[in-house]
Amino acid sequence: MIIMKVYFNNSCKICRSEINLYKKENTKDIDWIDITNNSLAKKETSKNDKELLRRLHVKDKEKVIEGAEAFLYLWKKIPKYKFLYSFFKLPIIFTLFNFGYEIVAYLLYLKNKKQLKN
Repeated sequence: MIIMKVYFNNSCKICRSEINLYKKENTKDIDWIDITNNSLAKKETSKNDKELLRRLHVKDKEKVIEGAEAFLYLWKKIPKYKFLYSFFKLPIIFTLFNFGYEIVAYLLYLKNKKQLKN
């Protein structure tokens, strides 16, 4: 049974490389969804192409989580990466992580926004 869906940009080399590390763990209740030209992803998340491209998104039941918080949800589900969840959920660490994530995510967005249809 799929419990969580992870929406990521498979056409971004950096995004794909990181997600592939998580996929290797074969966590059964995670569905990995490429957002590239994916109208179903837009419908399931109620996000547009730009929003989906801008950040990682996780849908857990009916709740859509994005950005740094989405990574916490993902890491919590994968036993090998639970230590990241435990560390990065700490309030001051999460604040710094979120700030850093937003910078990196924005730079990746600028690099990949050419895939958006005008």
